[in-house]
Amino acid sequence: MQPDHAPASGSVPDAVLFTALVRKRWTVSLTLTALMLAIYYGFIVILAFRPDIFATHITDRLTLGIPVGLGVIIASWVLTGLYVRWANDDYDSAVHTIKHAMREQQG
Repeated sequence: MQPDHAPASGSVPDAVLFTALVRKRWTVSLTLTALMLAIYYGFIVILAFRPDIFATHITDRLTLGIPVGLGVIIASWVLTGLYVRWANDDYDSAVHTIKHAMREQQG
């Protein structure tokens, strides 16, 4: 009797595809997360330890902190959009392909 977590002999290619897909999802997710954390915490660290940088006046009424803060917000939107686009284009089609192959094997 096979353990529950072992793939059946006919589904080994599907298991390989699924494992590769999970690895790719983690890679994309962790990369985008690390990038967003670096942007956000970089902003916070500069704000905490060198506030004079963001206090620099660009115009009479506008300091550097305002556009940089806006840039952090826009970066989060862009990174979220990149993830959604990747998930909709690549990830969802790969999941569909794997599910379709598994259904064909089951009969």
